[in-house]
Amino acid sequence: MVCAGKFMLLLDVTIVTVALPDVQRELGASFTAVQWVIDAYALTLAALLLVSGALADRYGHKKVFVIGLGVFTIGSILCAAAQSPVMLVISRAVQGIGGAILFATSLALLAVTYAGKARGIAFGVWGAITGVATSMGPLLGGALTTGVSWRAIF
Repeated sequence: MVCAGKFMLLLDVTIVTVALPDVQRELGASFTAVQWVIDAYALTLAALLLVSGALADRYGHKKVFVIGLGVFTIGSILCAAAQSPVMLVISRAVQGIGGAILFATSLALLAVTYAGKARGIAFGVWGAITGVATSMGPLLGGALTTGVSWRAIF
């Protein structure tokens, strides 16, 4: 579950890029609005990463992780349902909040769940997810955008 959450949040960094022309056309978005679709996610994720880690230390990593997964999922649903550029940008910011929580808690959860050799393997898988997710984003984004709709990437 931890690696799946990390996979989703990192996939979302790159998957959107391919769909931006379709988003711009369908929502009638300006170039600036399209830039904010990416930036809203990245900025909220980066800005709230440390805060999310501190909250997880205080209230429990598992509990905060589940909250982050819920926030990320709600943000994704709102992105797919967006009817305007502003709604999409705000929804991406919600996704970024959830992503920050997921990212901040994922490694800590692995550290307390595994020990010894199993911990090393878990950390290795966690690290490998980064490369797989970021490289699959453009490929999956292109396939979903072409085959279904830009909304399917969320």
